[in-house]
Amino acid sequence: MRKSKPTKHSGPKDVDKYLAAVPEPARATLKKLRASIRRLAPKETTETISYRMPMFKYQGMLMGYAAFANHCSLFPGGGIIVELKDDLANFSTSKGAIRFAPDKPFPVALLKKLVKARVAKNERKKRR
Repeated sequence: MRKSKPTKHSGPKDVDKYLAAVPEPARATLKKLRASIRRLAPKETTETISYRMPMFKYQGMLMGYAAFANHCSLFPGGGIIVELKDDLANFSTSKGAIRFAPDKPFPVALLKKLVKARVAKNERKKRR
């Protein structure tokens, strides 16, 4: 029997279903990350699934996060990673992602900097 290919619409339809499918210890780590982002982001921030991962939106994309086989990732956007590259020196980064161990919560102080920088960037963009 052939496996069907995932479609653009396959995958979890909401964040709670996404997290329920993530194995431990990554699930607990991502739940803490989610709660911290909710607390740090403006109250108008919404959550959705985009590109099959949880995404926060505030005047555009704020940041997303996901679990992978050997790591978790936070997706604040490339410009923010460049802006805060010194703060992110202890993490593996790419153009748009920050990777971290699934059994170690992402540092809240650093997350606060990322959220604040992303909110400011989105607000500047909105004013133009």
